[in-house]
Amino acid sequence: MEFNPSFERLDVVNDNISLIQNTNGLTFGTDALLLASYMRQTNGIGLELGSGSGIISLLAATRGKCKHIWAAEVQKEYAQLTRRNVALNHLEEKISVIEADIRQTEKLGEVGSYDVVFTNPPYMTADSGRACDNDLKNRARHELCGTVADFICTASRMLKYGGCFYIVLRPDRMTDFFVACRGADLEPKRLTAVFARPLLAPSMFLAECKRGARAGLIFTRPLLLSNEEDMDYIMQNGSMPSGF
Repeated sequence: MEFNPSFERLDVVNDNISLIQNTNGLTFGTDALLLASYMRQTNGIGLELGSGSGIISLLAATRGKCKHIWAAEVQKEYAQLTRRNVALNHLEEKISVIEADIRQTEKLGEVGSYDVVFTNPPYMTADSGRACDNDLKNRARHELCGTVADFICTASRMLKYGGCFYIVLRPDRMTDFFVACRGADLEPKRLTAVFARPLLAPSMFLAECKRGARAGLIFTRPLLLSNEEDMDYIMQNGSMPSGF
């Protein structure tokens, strides 16, 4: 598989996945690895909202989290990149790519047909932070192609009743997350705060929701990225250790 060294690089990441990354955009980070590990294994059909390079779908498919995954991406360059990475890792039978705006649910398949929906959406509102000169990175960081509420609403619409939704977000978006979930009939059932080190504020949180479920949220123990035992387990097993 060819790549352009002027703005792309080829890395081998977790699970021996070969990953072409656009160095002008956002690259593979801990949030993607943790979200893929946070997902429970199912024999159902999954949908990723906003695939980027495709790494979360690649990890989920390699780890057998879903029988088949549809990866949706609005930016043409990233949709093509996801397709290239799927082909590079010979996962065409497990992952299909949809080039579509996640707000246009008619392009994402049959409503209520997915067992699992997962996303690592843009963390920042359109008017927050400093805009990036690079449009690819700006769209990946800011809510220019859908808000957190849009992602959550689409997830609920595409899920089967009782289906699961997984998301990773920054703590400052937690209120938006809870409000949007309750309005979309997605009930948060499990939440994990992620800390770089003890005594620091959390840097992100992971959440599992279920469509149409009764209220009842479990906060797991905190996940410390500095905890070598937990992180080694995640790296080796592709799932969360006990307590999560």
